[in-house]
Amino acid sequence: MPEVADPSASPIDELADRVDGATAAPTDSAPTDGPSTDGAPTDGDPTDDDGARRAPAARRRWTRRRQDLAVYALFLLAALWVTSRIWADPAGRVASLYSSDPAQVQFFLAHSVRVVLHGEFPFYTDQFNYPDGVNLMANTAVLALGIPMVPVTLLFGPAVSFVLLVTLGLAGTAAAWYFVLSRHLVRTPLAAAVGGWFCGFSPAMLSHANWHPNIISQFLLPFIVWRVLVLTRSRRPVRDGAMLALLVTAQAFINEEILLFTALACGVFLLAVLVQEPARWSAAWRPLAVGLSACTVLAGALLAYPLYIQFAGPMAYHGLSDTVQDYGNDIAAFFAPGSPTLGGHQRANTNLAPNYSEENAFFGWSLTLLAVGIVVWLRRELLVRALAATGVLFAVLSLGERVSWWDRELFTGPWQLLVGLPLLDAVVPTRFGLITSVAIALLLAVAVERAWSLRPADRRTVRTITAAGLVLALLPIAPMPLRVISRPPVPDFITADRWRAYVGPDQTLVPIPVPSMGNTHGMRWAATTNLDFKIPGGYFLAPRNGNTGDPGRFGGRPSGVGQLLEKVATTGRTPTLDDRQRRRSLDELRHWRAAILVLPVRQQNAEPLRRTVEQLVGPGRRELDVWVWDVRALTDRTA
Repeated sequence: MPEVADPSASPIDELADRVDGATAAPTDSAPTDGPSTDGAPTDGDPTDDDGARRAPAARRRWTRRRQDLAVYALFLLAALWVTSRIWADPAGRVASLYSSDPAQVQFFLAHSVRVVLHGEFPFYTDQFNYPDGVNLMANTAVLALGIPMVPVTLLFGPAVSFVLLVTLGLAGTAAAWYFVLSRHLVRTPLAAAVGGWFCGFSPAMLSHANWHPNIISQFLLPFIVWRVLVLTRSRRPVRDGAMLALLVTAQAFINEEILLFTALACGVFLLAVLVQEPARWSAAWRPLAVGLSACTVLAGALLAYPLYIQFAGPMAYHGLSDTVQDYGNDIAAFFAPGSPTLGGHQRANTNLAPNYSEENAFFGWSLTLLAVGIVVWLRRELLVRALAATGVLFAVLSLGERVSWWDRELFTGPWQLLVGLPLLDAVVPTRFGLITSVAIALLLAVAVERAWSLRPADRRTVRTITAAGLVLALLPIAPMPLRVISRPPVPDFITADRWRAYVGPDQTLVPIPVPSMGNTHGMRWAATTNLDFKIPGGYFLAPRNGNTGDPGRFGGRPSGVGQLLEKVATTGRTPTLDDRQRRRSLDELRHWRAAILVLPVRQQNAEPLRRTVEQLVGPGRRELDVWVWDVRALTDRTA
């Protein structure tokens, strides 16, 4: 029968052994279900003449490499299925309910083009929120994703790059976990595929796929976890620490919050192992300490300047607003399927998560019960107990400062004790559920491996029960195509470069309404030109009132004209303005060095907006599909 890991063995030892190649299968080896090393028959053993002829042929057809390719193809098809409705029209469609994050990411992708082609400073820009600018290191500018995507962005535009990143993020995360699991934790391809599938297509990942490619691009995480475990028994800890440092540095330019989660999860997991087997510490501490020290030195050197800009550079902020810090999961969310799944529904999940892009704990009743059953079944295995402890701890932290059940507050959560600590003050607590998702995925992989490794007498029944349990648990949360809505096209005035006749290098084009958290169309306009013009306002994180070092908030300094036009766009009511309001609005336009104001004729409540702007700066004129107000004579400070 296939070799089964000793349940009493340390997961540190087991994983390190596999990493070192002691038990890993060759790349093109036959499936695990082939003849066993002890001569006992297995499902793939030839027990008669026909079987003897069929088995070798089957092994030749289904090599490890072909198995891997089949699994990767499945993951890619699933990711294309999830994003299929956006692929139908990347520029004209966006995930429903909220479209600001995709516009922000597209802006950052266009910034990557400027970094590569024009040598622009990568960590700060004044192309939006002019003249204060935006600290990009403090805003997840996805440089590690955007720079490789520059050819796609140049050829097809940032909207295509965005949906491609979402697709590759889902498929790549699942594939990376499958690769690491199949080489270093389990031998059964199905076990690795199940674990990789849930890591890449859990309800939490599907939820973030609506708007957050930086969060779902977790394809480096399994390799980071793998290298941390290697350090516990490394013979060359400095080399292995340096390899870990390179992975950490790359992940920092994808998403720092996910990197922090990975570090916390690894720490808690190793602590859970050592609490159960303290004797392991004597062999693990020295290489781990040396390796982590080497990692810290090298990664610290590589990230020192970017982190300096993030925490002490222009427009740096310290901590998030209280609203975001209070984002927590409802306990009932753990028993409901996510909105983007087969059994999910947006209305049923109302008030169970902060919003539909943060459904980080929606596993459904069946999977939750299955996870508990796996822990009970395999409770003697140290690996399972450590994974369970890690998953439960972060599930509790994900509840936030106030623990609730069906939107009814019950008591204060433990997160309240941690929220003020450095680094944790910038964490969104609901996202700790992402760690729980990975813990469940690994439990599923281990359970399938154990079921597929039982003696022949028990194997068929247990495998049938395991397969039925997986179907019952995973089918309700199977991924569905993301729901989409149409968004207004970028005006022809922008795409035809008619704006270039008005806007100079140190001037701004002011979209109407002024870009903000709730209105990011102007950011998409700039992104389609690869940020060839500057805009005021936008959607980003910045210190309150533009004072570097203050707590963060969404948006820059409060803008009187911006708030005025946003109110008109929302209500459709044209206010009557007095001379004082006109003078203050002109002062803001001068501060922005505005060259033109641009209002699409198809903008919602376009007529009330046009009348309001005319009260501020006089009559405009129609040009192609927009109204244009040339205000250079009013805002030129040298005039």
